[in-house]
Amino acid sequence: MTNFHISHGAEVAAALRDGRPVVALESTIVSHGLPRPDNLRVAREIEQAVRAAGAVPATIGMVAGRLVVGLDDEELTRLATADGVAKLSVRDLAVAAATGADGATTVAATSAVAAAAGIGVFATGGLGGVHREAAQTFDESADLVTLARTPIAVVCAGVKSILDVGATLERLETLGVAVLGYRTRRFPGFYLTDAGFDLDWSVDSPEQVADVLAAREQQGVHDGGLIVANPLPVDEQLDPALHDRTLAEGLARLERDGVTGKAVTPFLLAHFHSATEGASLAVNVRIILRNADLAARVAVATARRRAVAA
Repeated sequence: MTNFHISHGAEVAAALRDGRPVVALESTIVSHGLPRPDNLRVAREIEQAVRAAGAVPATIGMVAGRLVVGLDDEELTRLATADGVAKLSVRDLAVAAATGADGATTVAATSAVAAAAGIGVFATGGLGGVHREAAQTFDESADLVTLARTPIAVVCAGVKSILDVGATLERLETLGVAVLGYRTRRFPGFYLTDAGFDLDWSVDSPEQVADVLAAREQQGVHDGGLIVANPLPVDEQLDPALHDRTLAEGLARLERDGVTGKAVTPFLLAHFHSATEGASLAVNVRIILRNADLAARVAVATARRRAVAA
């Protein structure tokens, strides 16, 4: 009988057993979010950023039907270089496993798998959310409903600016997903420091995030996700005028080419990379490296707090 249990990399398994800090990382940024050959290099840099801040990286993905928490370098290389790697949301995990697929996990799938594996902190670039024209298409990322029921802290640069940011924040409120601005009271827009919306809550340190997670755990009232919105510094964001022009062009191309569903985000990200002559890629890399660093520091603070409490 085939074993479909989640596998753990040796380093991640040891860290979880010993109570050391671990940060979950997605694999779609490796297989679908960044162009080759930059994708593999950046994936390794992300893991190194987590290590440099004192935590163990756990990149999650599927190799030949085996769901792995903590891909080794050979497995990471396979997902970065192979053709036909599937993009896996939560609904796809069992089917992909049963059919022996290679797959990269989205924010939703990574969150769910990480929580099931006992990992409480996850670093990504930007969340999915409510798509533009969702009132007609009902197009909304599974990230949102998954975070509503998954006990994990997600460090991100807000939601991708290609989405309907206001509608996404409304849905997060409805779903009961708390959003903390990291040293800001404004919600970031991925490439942009400020997406134009206020936030109710802000924290100033990884220790404060750890305190929030501890309070949630002790209260036992809500077991959904927590978003830590970590904006780029203003001098590191994509030029706003270039961003707005590129987005308008990309949305027009989407409609012209009839791109829909989960193909929308990769299509628009590729358009940004091409139209900005690589400037958006550089910003994207800065985003994920900064988020990996902050997530690791949150994981370290959380582990330290638990050790003191014990």
